[in-house]
Amino acid sequence: MDVLSQFLDGPRARSAFVLKVVLDSPWSMRIEDDAPISIVAITHGRMWIVHNGSSVPVPLTAGDVVIARGTEHYVLTDDPAREPTVVIGRGGHCRTLDGTRIFESMSLGVRTWGTSAVRPDVMLVGSYQTDGEVSRWLLDALPPIVVLRSTDWESPLIALLADEAVRAEPGQQVVLDRLLDLLLVGALRAAFAGGAVTVPAWFTAESDEVVGPVIRRMQDDPGHPWTVAELAAAARVSRAQLARRFQELVGEPPMTFLTRWRMSLAADLMVEPDATVTAVAKTVGYGSPFTFSTAFKRAHGRSPRTYRDEQRAEASDRRSSLTAPHGA
Repeated sequence: MDVLSQFLDGPRARSAFVLKVVLDSPWSMRIEDDAPISIVAITHGRMWIVHNGSSVPVPLTAGDVVIARGTEHYVLTDDPAREPTVVIGRGGHCRTLDGTRIFESMSLGVRTWGTSAVRPDVMLVGSYQTDGEVSRWLLDALPPIVVLRSTDWESPLIALLADEAVRAEPGQQVVLDRLLDLLLVGALRAAFAGGAVTVPAWFTAESDEVVGPVIRRMQDDPGHPWTVAELAAAARVSRAQLARRFQELVGEPPMTFLTRWRMSLAADLMVEPDATVTAVAKTVGYGSPFTFSTAFKRAHGRSPRTYRDEQRAEASDRRSSLTAPHGA
């Protein structure tokens, strides 16, 4: 598996929030859903996006796609000079600035919300509700907002997601989750390839004839007791050559990268339903649960069990938010 695929393997939608938003001017919404990552696809009309930390509005037109890190709050509006009148919170819960709950009153049908059914300004919004340590490596490489223009990238998945979003069929949530996954992967791949974001070191290193195969070996088999000597032999270079090349391209030594990868993978594995410290330790290359727990606490600031309990509690809170009546 290539390096980008390894990192994209993390963000898989599970009961993702998907909504078709249809609005008449004037309108302005502040997004504070704290979703790890969202995709906004503009299907009709014109609008603007402004994110925290930037006073420069970015224009959007039909066909444009936005990748947004929801933990960085932002505004979507028909006029960048207009103050928001609506706040979208966790799980799509919607209120006015004075706290009035308005989601139900603005419902236009199955997964459709807004002020008009005649599509003046229309967007599709898909938000991931959970993330993982592995995918966080990818998220950390992204700026708060990435805009892909219709002239630079287009996908048939947008029209397909728009069609499926308003259906109420058996298994529809699974269909929407997988379509959102495909759209995200395609958008991220286009953003990396087209220079829409600063490419992280681990992505460029994948194409190097020495470092690329070494990274793939470590990621494909994190439980193997890798040594610099063994990795260098596999790459057919000396240990000194591998260490120097790896440092130049990735910015850290091979074993440091391997430890970070193992600890990130371990964090994801710990929240799985049947996970145990012993099993996860073995999977990521630690023969002793005690040694693993020490390394985990050094990396994440708490023990594997404490981390697991915290993450499961947070996931439960998000699920409750999603299943509660919108605006609650």
